[in-house]
This record gives sequence, structure tokens and C-alpha cells, in this order.
Amino acid sequence: MAPEASKTSIPIPERTRTLRAARGRAFAIRFRPGPAAIAAAALVCLLIGLLYLALQIRTILSDQLKQEYAGLVLDAVERAESARSLVGIWQQLPDATEAKAAGYQLARNELTQRVASLAALVSASPSAAPHLPPSSLTPGADLRETDAVLSSVSAWWRAQRDADGADVRVRIAHVARTLIASAALLFCMLITALGMYAKRNRLLAGRSHEFEWAALHDPMTGLPNRRKLFATLEKAATKPVALTAPCRIAVLYVDLDGFKQVNDSLGHRVGDEFLIAVSKRFRESVRKVDVVARIGGDEFAVLIREFSTNAELGEIARRLIGCVVQTDKEIGVGQVRASIGIASFPDPVDDYHRLVAAADEAMYRVKRSGKNSYAFADEPN
Repeated sequence: MAPEASKTSIPIPERTRTLRAARGRAFAIRFRPGPAAIAAAALVCLLIGLLYLALQIRTILSDQLKQEYAGLVLDAVERAESARSLVGIWQQLPDATEAKAAGYQLARNELTQRVASLAALVSASPSAAPHLPPSSLTPGADLRETDAVLSSVSAWWRAQRDADGADVRVRIAHVARTLIASAALLFCMLITALGMYAKRNRLLAGRSHEFEWAALHDPMTGLPNRRKLFATLEKAATKPVALTAPCRIAVLYVDLDGFKQVNDSLGHRVGDEFLIAVSKRFRESVRKVDVVARIGGDEFAVLIREFSTNAELGEIARRLIGCVVQTDKEIGVGQVRASIGIASFPDPVDDYHRLVAAADEAMYRVKRSGKNSYAFADEPN
């Protein structure tokens, strides 16, 4: 007789399922992530986040540098447009005189130099940019073609600057979202990243200030240049004043007589030394609120913000002539003097845009009549 089955025995299918469940729990316990695995995963996420942030910040800085370069090009365009406006002013003068012809030629030469500088800046661009046509770089370039070239260059670089700015804003938004999403992991590293980013921003701000200063000042003498002079002149002429005290400003245009012979006979080193010394004396001989600018070469301009009478302007002109004489004696040249033209606004020059040109014309009258003196602009006809 077959033995009776035990009442406590487990059926084979149920026992199999129990063994499989136990093995599954053991496998799960064996591969459950511990603190080390979590730390490793957090470190991987941290490295990925830092890499993403580094790439984004690098691109942002690159785009910001592109914006700075676009700003330099647009500044060069503005200088060229200012020179083009001066040519237009000379074209509109009614009288066909030698002074007008000479002034017009000087203005054309200035325009050619400005366009050539712009072309060099565009050619040196780190990114691909349309170059200026060679025909616009010649001294006799058609003015309408020059206007079209300046307009197209300005439009292209403004669009480039706007595109770079939009890309910067988009990337900054991505960085912000990444920082918010991974704040728990990136908190400690975020301080370092922001510190580096702030340092680079300060560096960029410092470079931007240096670029701006260089664009508005003469590199040798440190005086404001033509662009800075015209900007200050416009600001002074359009400044709101009381009706009982109208604004009176004046420009003294200074040209050094005999300076070319200094460079030819004694060399450019002595010439540069002379210009630096006389620039310092010019600056010390006028008030701090007045502006002494180097127009170019051996030509200077002094903007007098406020004055009472023409006699006061004459006294300033005599001081400037004295500065040249003192510098000449100090350096031992013995042949440099100064011719000065004086023009004031609003009387007799009623348009401040022509103030520098009127002073320049008066200066040439001094040169034709013997030099080493000063003269006032003529009354309007």
C-alpha cells in the first residue's frame, strides 16, 4: 500500500514560484543603488551640467566680443558719415573761392581716409563680412556710391550686432534654466562660475572703455580727436539755457607754422616730442571746462564753452601762440609759430555745424596775411 502523502507538503508549482520570488528579491537587494552609486550619478550630472554651462558661457563671451567688434565698425561708419557730411557742407557753400576749394579737398581727403580705415576694420573682422568695393576707396570715388556703401555696411553690421545680441539672450536663458533645474547639485560650483563670469564681464567692460577712449582720443597726445570735438560741440550748442543768458561758444582753430620743416630736418621723433609738449601747454592754458582737441597732424582746435567778449577770445589766442613759442624755445627748434582762426556761435556764425569750418577759414586768412597771429571769422553776408 502506497504511503500517505504528508499534509504539510507544498505543491511543486507553488514551491517553484516561491523560489523564483526569493531569487528576484535577492537580485534586487544586490543591485539596489547605495550612497556611492548616488554620489557617482550626481557627479556625472554635475560634470555634464558644468560642461554645458561652460560651452554656453564661452559662446556668450564670444558673441559679446563680436558685438564689441560690430560696435567698433559702426563707430568707424559714423566717423565716415561725419566726414561725408562735411563734404556735403562744403559742396553747398555758394561762393567758389580758393578757400572753398581747399576746404572741399581737405574734406574729400578726410572722407577717403575714414573710408579706408573702415575698410581695414571690416577686412580684419574675425567673422566673414562683405568687404568694401575698391572703387569706394579711391580719392575721387563717387559720393553717391560712398553713401550707398556706408549705408549697406551700417545695415549689415547692425543686423549682425542684433543677431549676436539675440543669441546671447537665448543662451543666457538656457543657462538660467539649467541652473534652476540643477540648483541642488551645482550650488557650490555656481559661485565659482559666476565669479569667473563676473571677472570676464569686468574685463570686457574694461576693454570696451579702452576701445571707446581710443576711438575718441588722439593716441600720441591724449587729447580728444575730431569726433570727440564735434560731439562736445553739439552738446554745448544744444544745451538748454535760460532765455536771459543765451549760450555763447567759440572755436579756435590752431595750425602750427613751420612744423613740417621740423619733421623734415630734425626727424619725426622731435616732431612728436614737440606735439606732445605743446598739447600739454594748450591744455594748461585754458579752463578745465574747455576742450583742446587734436584735429590731425599739426592742427588743433580749442572749444570755449562760455565767453563774454571777443577780447577774451583774443587773449586766449595770444596765450596759445605763447604756448607754441615757449615750446619752440624749450625744444630748440627756432622756427615754429601758430596761426589761429576764431569763430563764435551764435554770432557771427549762426549754425554751430559750421563753427569749425569758419574758424578754419579764418586761420587760412592769417596764413595768407603773414602767419603767427589770429583772426576772427567774418560777419555773414
